[in-house]
Amino acid sequence: MRQNQDPRTPAPLDRGALEKVFLPLGPGRLLPQEAYTSPEVLEWEKRHFFEGSWVCAGTSDTIPNVGDQTAMKVGRDSILFMRGEDKKVRGFYNVCRHRAHELVQIGECKTGKSLRCPYHGWTYKLDGTLRPEVKSHHADAFDTSDEGLVPCRVAEWHGWLFVNASGDAPDFTEWVGELEPIVAPYEPERLRLGARHEYVIESNWKLICENYHECYHCPQIHPQLCRVSPPDSGDNYDRPGAFVGGCMDMVPSAVTMSFDGHSDGVMFRGLKGEELRKVHYYHLFSNVLISLHPDYVMTHRMEPLTTNKTKVECQWLFDPEALAKPGFSPKYAEEFWDQTNWQDWRAVESVQRGIESRGYIPGTLTPREDAVHQFVSRIARGYLDGRLDFSRSPVAV
Repeated sequence: MRQNQDPRTPAPLDRGALEKVFLPLGPGRLLPQEAYTSPEVLEWEKRHFFEGSWVCAGTSDTIPNVGDQTAMKVGRDSILFMRGEDKKVRGFYNVCRHRAHELVQIGECKTGKSLRCPYHGWTYKLDGTLRPEVKSHHADAFDTSDEGLVPCRVAEWHGWLFVNASGDAPDFTEWVGELEPIVAPYEPERLRLGARHEYVIESNWKLICENYHECYHCPQIHPQLCRVSPPDSGDNYDRPGAFVGGCMDMVPSAVTMSFDGHSDGVMFRGLKGEELRKVHYYHLFSNVLISLHPDYVMTHRMEPLTTNKTKVECQWLFDPEALAKPGFSPKYAEEFWDQTNWQDWRAVESVQRGIESRGYIPGTLTPREDAVHQFVSRIARGYLDGRLDFSRSPVAV
């Protein structure tokens, strides 16, 4: 397995400015300007944060059956996913061992009992080994057993596909940590896609995360959300795993997050009691935001394009019984969050423009922004360590 070829060097940022992030709420400061504006920092992040950790590459329903194949871009690499005869998903670098032609184009979905390179026809089994008949076109000493595809670490978790392109991140179960028992009752793996939106936001990817982690801004820009969920409700967690987030409550008259609190869907069978009154919001590093509602799961999957431009894929997943209901429409959830998304996008784009100003000085955080403090502290610690490390406190020197 290919290992990370980038040494764990600190990010090109001032250490003193980063250490101010670790101070307690009040005197602590946000990240320095260059963290949001420097192309060198973004390239460093792609290598050390995205390629060097676990990244959500999409959903399992892109390759649901034996023989299904697809390719997705992760950092500098194109990663090939194939579902084998044993129904397991395997990952490989999307490079033919003959002349390095890509085997599957990014976003393409194919199916078959094998995978044939479109350049010279070298053919691979679903486990990545080269088919023996290729030997007939080669020298007598050619050994097909040494010419299989180069494997890449992948994981399939509750219907999402994850990949660690560098090959040296912690084990995926350790990475997820105690997010597993929180997500499990929602059974995302059995849910089906009801709606999908793609946005390109003129903002650094980290500002989208910071905004997601607090509702201090909600009374100012989300009046519709505040009618169904009190902005000062809930709590944030600090538990083992590569995630930040917590939960919020709904008003007594609401059963889910929609304009009037009603649901056109089906409540999840794994939820009971108070869990039917809560909405959970988590950022699983590096690039996916998971929002758990009583009747649907919403995700935001981020891809940084430039320092001030981020592509976000938003999906709404519903119980199959909801999708089978006559006349069912996902719009009660989709339209509510699309409006909320655009309110957020306009806010973070304005923040990006402010940070790019020569008048920007890193600000402070209030107690209502404790999850933002967790997030920026993890980022700052990662800048100094050369990787994201959730095995120790981010304030440790």
